[in-house]
Amino acid sequence: MKPLIITLFMIINLMTETQAQKFNLLIGTYTRPGKSEGIYVYEFDAASGKVIPRNKATGLNNPSYLALSRDEKFLYSVSEGGPGRGAVSAFSFDKRTGALNLLNSKSSMGDGPCYVTVDKKNKNVFVANYSGGSFAVLPILNDGSLGDAVQSITFTSNGIGKGQQEKPHAHSAVLSPDEKYLYVNDLGNDEILSYKYSPKASKPLSPAQVIKLPQGSGPRHFDFHPNKKFAYSLQELTCDVAAYHYKNGELTFLQSISGLPAGYTGRRWSADIHVSPDGKFLYSSNRDDANDIAIFSIQQDGTLVTVGRQSTLGRVPRNFAIDPSGNYLLVANQNSDNIVIFKRDKNTGLLSDTGERIEVGAPVCLKFSAAE
Repeated sequence: MKPLIITLFMIINLMTETQAQKFNLLIGTYTRPGKSEGIYVYEFDAASGKVIPRNKATGLNNPSYLALSRDEKFLYSVSEGGPGRGAVSAFSFDKRTGALNLLNSKSSMGDGPCYVTVDKKNKNVFVANYSGGSFAVLPILNDGSLGDAVQSITFTSNGIGKGQQEKPHAHSAVLSPDEKYLYVNDLGNDEILSYKYSPKASKPLSPAQVIKLPQGSGPRHFDFHPNKKFAYSLQELTCDVAAYHYKNGELTFLQSISGLPAGYTGRRWSADIHVSPDGKFLYSSNRDDANDIAIFSIQQDGTLVTVGRQSTLGRVPRNFAIDPSGNYLLVANQNSDNIVIFKRDKNTGLLSDTGERIEVGAPVCLKFSAAE
């Protein structure tokens, strides 16, 4: 009987490992007739890098940015409508089938919502409104749907910008690892603003710290290191990355480093930034004319050293994502209507093309969840 028991154990163990290598990949897009219908769900195999279509949710206008609840039972999406039509929508999410069921939609309290975050306890959703230069807090109800905003903060222009910086543009809203603070990047005013987060308060956010960046830099996206000691801000208009030490809600500047090669003369237009799950590398995406991913090694003191760059093999790379296994990096090329899947070398941080592609119209945001 012992050989049979051992065989059964090995089979069960193999099945568990196989299941652990499968993930749901959720894709937010700009809806375009004949190209994109909304939010797409694929099965992603972290062993092979291959994908299989699973499901989709249609009917929303430009569900470009997404956020999953910590238990992955709910998905929250912005809807970049026209003036006065910015919204956030809540979906129930079935990890087994990839099905999304729309629960409700609420005003984002500003135009052009471009970023959404949900806290770990599923109490509130935070949404940044790019065109409105504001952000809002929306409560999450017991069934996962959204209530009306309980707080909305609109930035005031500092009056020194022009072009993209002629007025405030809130571009991201990121919670600190301990979720005691929310960090909002204001591209228009060259500021990172932090707010003390008290989820039980009637108005959950109160001002804490203002970080000034060089004029014309345009802070866009923000990410924390897994060790919770460092944070990084990507500047859209200069393609620089600023490194900070983080402690007790305070950011202390460490370094600014360019994400572009020496002698670069094209358009400066960065998009996204992520630290690898192992905390060893940082990646940032640069859109036209560069269309590449800058790769940095993270030193023990949190500073960065450039180790390479990788063409995204497409145009206007927006959001990108590293799969939970850390084996792959997927890039959403908005203007090429595809997602390119790269293998990630965990020792060097460098990327190599797998040849795998996902053809989808105007992909903007990529999120992973477990698959059951």
